[in-house]
Amino acid sequence: MNTHYTYFAILLVSIAGPLALSFDKKVAFYTHWKQVFGAMLLPAFFYVVWDIIFTQRGVWSFNNLYITEIRYFNLPIEEMLFFFVVPYCCLFIYACVKSYFPKLQSNNTTSIIFKSLAMIFFVVACFNVKRDYTFFTFIFSGFFILFTLFKRLNQAAFLVSYLIILIPFLIVNGFLTSIPVVIYNDFENLGIRIFTIPFEDVFYGMLLVMMNCLGYEYLIQNQKK
Repeated sequence: MNTHYTYFAILLVSIAGPLALSFDKKVAFYTHWKQVFGAMLLPAFFYVVWDIIFTQRGVWSFNNLYITEIRYFNLPIEEMLFFFVVPYCCLFIYACVKSYFPKLQSNNTTSIIFKSLAMIFFVVACFNVKRDYTFFTFIFSGFFILFTLFKRLNQAAFLVSYLIILIPFLIVNGFLTSIPVVIYNDFENLGIRIFTIPFEDVFYGMLLVMMNCLGYEYLIQNQKK
């Protein structure tokens, strides 16, 4: 295989399973595709803009050996597709968790967990103002978590889903960072790695999933009215 299609291949393999299982009768995820793709739009726009700025600032870069030459605003098209492929897979898992475990609902415990995470994120951000990846990942995540406390996100389902999501998420990111397709500037992060994956990626991904799940819940609830 031409190595320039490596990133495309990783995305294709990532979405193949969830896409095929979307027609499972119990979850029937395909019946919510309108809400799924609607939920993706704002987070994808936010992340693409964030990605463009960080690429320009040298927070990370892309290995030309493993991407095509198709770029928009100096961002590989594969990277833009990442913000649709990964959310689709994660929303599928979130929908499965809600379908198979309907008793999972937000409660005082999940609210405390969310508030505690927000406070921890703010503290980490305050001590890492000069590290762009660390600061912005944690400050954005902290504020968005507080925002979700007043919205319709099923906190319990989200927490269980994200624990499940972390497994494929880390596998995909492991390939992207070990090949490497994406190259990180360690002056802009904590320098802590989970194998080859920057520690911040866990929370960068968490914010992406949370934004998509909240949008999905909002659109699903509006559909029922």
